[in-house]
Amino acid sequence: MLDSIFRRKKDEQTMRSAGRLPPGQSLTQRFPVLHYGPVPSFNPTTWDFKVWGEVEQPLRFSWTEFNQLPRVQVKMDLHCVTRWSQFDMLWEGVTLRSLVERGLLKIKPTARHILQHAEYGYTTNLPLEVALQDNFLLATHYDGKPLDPEHGYPLRGVIGAIPERDDLVTPYLWKGAKWLRGLEFLTDDKLGFWEEAGYHNKADVWKEERYARG
Repeated sequence: MLDSIFRRKKDEQTMRSAGRLPPGQSLTQRFPVLHYGPVPSFNPTTWDFKVWGEVEQPLRFSWTEFNQLPRVQVKMDLHCVTRWSQFDMLWEGVTLRSLVERGLLKIKPTARHILQHAEYGYTTNLPLEVALQDNFLLATHYDGKPLDPEHGYPLRGVIGAIPERDDLVTPYLWKGAKWLRGLEFLTDDKLGFWEEAGYHNKADVWKEERYARG
C-alpha cells in the first residue's frame, strides 16, 4: 500500500513538473465513477443519436449507423471538477470535426454553441469552436474496450487535454455528457444541468473555473 502511495506521489510530481497537472488537481490511478441519476439501460435496436438545430440537415443515426462513422483514437488527460486527474487515457470514437470535414455534417454559419442531450434529460453545453477541437470526442471505447455502463456506455461526450497541444481549450470533464443521445446546435448559449446549478459556464481547467462567481 505504501509503495502505491509513493508511486502515485512520484507520478503526480512528474506530471506537475511537465506542466500537465492543472491547479488544484491530484493524480488518481483509478477511473472514478461520478454521475447524477441511475445508469440507463441500452437497447441497440431502439437507440438512436440525433443532430438538430442550426444545421443544414438534421441527422439521425441508429446504433449500427453510428458505428459506421469515421473513427479516431485520441490519448488525453482528463480532469474532473472534483479534483482528480488521470493521464494518457486512450479513447476511441467520432469527432465532430471529422464529420464536418467529410461533409457528413453541415453546420449553419449562425451556429455558435452546442447543447449535449443525454438520457433522463441531462444536458451540458460547449462553445462550437471547442466542440470542433480534436479533444472533444463522441466516444464509444476506452482503453481498447467498449465503455462500461457506469462510464457512459454506449456513447459519451469526452473532453480532455491532449499532451503537447497547448492550442486547445480544455474544460473539466463534466462538459462531456455520459449516455449521449443528441447534439443541438444553437445560435445563443444555453446552460446545461450543472451550469444551471452554479458550475462555471466555461470551466477552463487551467484557469480553475470550477464554479460561477456572483
